[in-house]
Amino acid sequence: MKKNALIAAAICLVQAWLVLPPHALAGALPEFSGLVEAYGPSVVNISTKQARRSTRKFHRFSIPELPEDSPLYDFFRHFFEEKDALPHNENEQSRSLGSGFFISADGYLLTNSHVVADADEIIVRTSDRREFTAKLVGTDKRSDIALLKVEAQNLPPVKIGTAKDLKVGEWVLAIGSPFGFDHSATAGIVSAKGRSLPSENYVPFIQTDVAINPGNSGGPLFNLDGEVVGVNSQIYSRTGGFMGLSFAVPIDMVMDVVEQLKTTGKVSRGWLGVRIQEVTSELAETFGMDQPRGALVAQLLPSGPARESGLRAGDVILRFNGKEVPTHSALPPLVGVTRVGESAGLEVLRGGRIEEVTVVIGELPDEDKLAAAKPQSTTASNIGLVVGDLKAGQRDRLGLKQGGVIVQEVKPGAAERAGIGPGDVILMFDNRSVEDAGQFRELLTGIEPGRSVAVLIQRGNGRIFFALRIPKE
Repeated sequence: MKKNALIAAAICLVQAWLVLPPHALAGALPEFSGLVEAYGPSVVNISTKQARRSTRKFHRFSIPELPEDSPLYDFFRHFFEEKDALPHNENEQSRSLGSGFFISADGYLLTNSHVVADADEIIVRTSDRREFTAKLVGTDKRSDIALLKVEAQNLPPVKIGTAKDLKVGEWVLAIGSPFGFDHSATAGIVSAKGRSLPSENYVPFIQTDVAINPGNSGGPLFNLDGEVVGVNSQIYSRTGGFMGLSFAVPIDMVMDVVEQLKTTGKVSRGWLGVRIQEVTSELAETFGMDQPRGALVAQLLPSGPARESGLRAGDVILRFNGKEVPTHSALPPLVGVTRVGESAGLEVLRGGRIEEVTVVIGELPDEDKLAAAKPQSTTASNIGLVVGDLKAGQRDRLGLKQGGVIVQEVKPGAAERAGIGPGDVILMFDNRSVEDAGQFRELLTGIEPGRSVAVLIQRGNGRIFFALRIPKE
């Protein structure tokens, strides 16, 4: 009897749902039409022109223009069969297409740096079909933001909000020109905050599932109050089109970039001068942590400010200026927004104890200088090691004045499984410095079988920690 009553009640609910008017059903979903009407005119289409360097094209391959008396001219002509060459046009121009939006009534507007990269001319087209030639005020490649200026007044600016109050699951709206379809509006939700991408770890990206496609780059991301909370910048795609993963630069970071570009013409970011890595569950165990958290310092760069601060390799940074560092990817954005020359307080875990370290923040070098200091790639994927003392020539090459042993051979076992390979230099073992091969063997014999230990190795110019579990047999 009770079962029949439940079924009857369910049927009544379904019937009531079906007879509800459409506007009642739509009440649970956000309404974007007013937002688009109010701020759509603030969004612009951006195209660029760039004169291409003269080339001759052979079967879809391009080579630099060569004089006919060059010894390479006949080679390319014969090899690529110039009689089948594609048409050649010395005046050919490339066009880039993206989006942007006004941030002031006197003509300042924003877009992505990659939209206007190497452009000879930047053309801005508004929703009422007016066209302006824009001046490039400045660009910041790290955040992928470009500030432009057009000579006009009474332009419709957007309302600037903040990304700090955004919540995962909140509705957001994008307006832009995907594939050249001007002023297209797409909506979705915030999927995650503070995303660090391989291409740039100083930007805490907003991840959304808003449909973003080529041409949306540089357009605004709105919240339901009509405030811009981000600048659409990147998508993750295996096809070149939208796959549900879009990334926007938080507007708070963008406006800081704008202020610096206006006042100094460039963007400065804070820098610690360390190489950091994730604290895995195995490494957390070796440090006596109840759970993985923080950023593990793997290396102090030679000219970095951290080297003068007392920070050490093996420290786990738990807080930066009072703000928690839950993962290693959370640290660079916190450091990046700190003013150069300011002192920052770090809370670190060192040898099982919490200590305070003060660092005077330096200025982040350009990408070329950073690339020269990057560690080589490594796989953390067992103890079958043959190690030896370092020779003078090896120390000079590695920049090591003392300590460390070089891995001469790796046999199947714990070190191999941990990812240690021939040529690696072991600097620390179980949070203790390695002086020579004899002392390393003493350290190894003192470890309880079955326990995991942290091993700091130098590979090439970089340093990295591995978690190595001592076998029980």
